[in-house]
Amino acid sequence: MFAFLADLSGVLSPLNVFRYITFRAAAATITAMFLVFMFGPAVIASLRIRQGKGQPIREDGPESHLVKRGTPTMGGLMILAGLVVTVLLWANLKSPYVWITLFVTVGFGLIGFYDDYLKVTKQSHKGFSGRARLLLEFAIAAVACYAITKFTLNSQEVPNLATSVTIPVFKGVLINLGWFFIPFAMFVIVAAGNAVNLTDGLDGLAIVPVMVASATFGVIAYLSGHAIFSSYLGINFVQGTGELAVVLGALIGAGLGFLWYNAPPAQIFMGDTGSLALGGLLGTVAVATKHEIVFAIVGGLFVLEALSVVIQVASFRLTGKRVFRMAPIHHHFEKKGWKEPQVVIRFWIVSVVLALVGLATLKLR
Repeated sequence: MFAFLADLSGVLSPLNVFRYITFRAAAATITAMFLVFMFGPAVIASLRIRQGKGQPIREDGPESHLVKRGTPTMGGLMILAGLVVTVLLWANLKSPYVWITLFVTVGFGLIGFYDDYLKVTKQSHKGFSGRARLLLEFAIAAVACYAITKFTLNSQEVPNLATSVTIPVFKGVLINLGWFFIPFAMFVIVAAGNAVNLTDGLDGLAIVPVMVASATFGVIAYLSGHAIFSSYLGINFVQGTGELAVVLGALIGAGLGFLWYNAPPAQIFMGDTGSLALGGLLGTVAVATKHEIVFAIVGGLFVLEALSVVIQVASFRLTGKRVFRMAPIHHHFEKKGWKEPQVVIRFWIVSVVLALVGLATLKLR
């Protein structure tokens, strides 16, 4: 909303600052952090009263988790409220990418909210039907991916940019998937949502890597949407994606506000409401900026968590044996004797290293 003030810069020159994405991204970070931080206690108190016993804790999980009984969930509501309000205030709402990203974020958030609601009311880990949930996620992703292909402008240099996958490191190398790009992009978004969901198992474990990935893709979105910078770096110019830096700035701010209350010992859990939505948001940004493969590097921690579950399930079904002591993999290390803060902080370090590797691909061409 405030972006329109730049149009009045002819009357009042200082208003020209609202034209700059960097300024609005920084303002979005501060705004979202303030909103979540200020209204967090009221939201937590309300959820604690409404949920009673809070999120059910797995009996077969690490014993240290049993003390978390009674902790409310659905903390993703705090993040999403701060995020959406901030984006509406600071982003240029003429950008279709902003609306597409919000569509996926809110859509996935609603799916996660219903799943959390069922778990809390039934005091069971069996929430929303897995098949029904995936079907809804793919439906939302399909709409978003189709819209992205329609709004991505092709050029003489890259005539099939809208339906192509770029290969990092190799300058100008693209693979045109044609209409197969939409199923591929759908998979990226849905996989991202569920991978972040699987990562969210310890206090503060998911939100910091999400913020690290957001900061990384904030830079990528800004550079991809800037004709001069993208040309200098040899990455594809995707007109309009720079505005996604404001969305990611809002996510970082909301994440910081939430972390204040989610830091060990957590006063509230993110729940599927937040993890599904934030993963979907990051996946959508990766698709829009044509950096899907780089996202697999930057979000390598999420990929590792998801793969650990896939390997564990496949191994048990095929051989009757488990590869890990418990999946997702963060529980494996807990079972090995690592304390929760050790697992969390070390995983944070891994996410930062992977983010730096992902950023390095922008220059190594």
